[in-house]
Amino acid sequence: MNALVKRVWIALAATLIVSLAAVALPDRIQMDDDGRIHLGAPARTQSPSTAAPTPESTSPPLTREDVDEVIRTAVSAAGLDPAQGRPTVAAGANSNRTGWMAVREKPAAQSEMKAICADLEREGWVLNPNGDSADASRSYKRGGWYLLVSTRGKTQTPSNALSDSQTYLTMTGLQVNLSDIPLPEITIRMR
Repeated sequence: MNALVKRVWIALAATLIVSLAAVALPDRIQMDDDGRIHLGAPARTQSPSTAAPTPESTSPPLTREDVDEVIRTAVSAAGLDPAQGRPTVAAGANSNRTGWMAVREKPAAQSEMKAICADLEREGWVLNPNGDSADASRSYKRGGWYLLVSTRGKTQTPSNALSDSQTYLTMTGLQVNLSDIPLPEITIRMR
C-alpha cells in the first residue's frame, strides 16, 4: 500500500511541476506527438536570423534609473505631480525593484490609471494580454522590466488607512529575467 501511495504522490508532484511550468514558462514546454512532455529549452523551429523580432526583443535593457524616469513621466502624463505620491522602494535600496504610489479618490484613480497605461504604450511598453483587468490592474514589459499599474482598495490595506472613497494608485517595477533560471530537462510519458 505504501508503494501505491508513493507513486500517487510522485504522479501528483510531476503534474504540479508541469502545470506550474506551463503557467510560468509556456514557451519552454513541448509536447511530442507520442504524448511526452519536455520541460527545458524549447526546440528551435526557425533560425534567430529569420525570426521576426518582437517589440520586447528589440528594446535595449533598462536600468532602474530608466524605469524610475518612465514612472515619473507616466505619472506626469496622467496630470499628476510625482511628488503627490511616494516611492515604494528607497532609491539605491534594490536595483531590481522600484515603484510609486499615491492615495487617490476612486473615480480619479481609474482615469489616471488609464492615462498612465496610454503613456506606457506610447513609450513602447508591451501590454501583457493575459490576466489583466482593465479597471484594476495592467502589466507591461520592456527592456527586461515588468511594470504593474494598479488601483487597489481598502480591502488590502488596514481599515483606518483609507476612506471609503479612496484607493491606492500604484506602479510597481520588477526586473525579472526568466531565461536565467535553468530548468532541468524532464520527460514525462503521458498515456
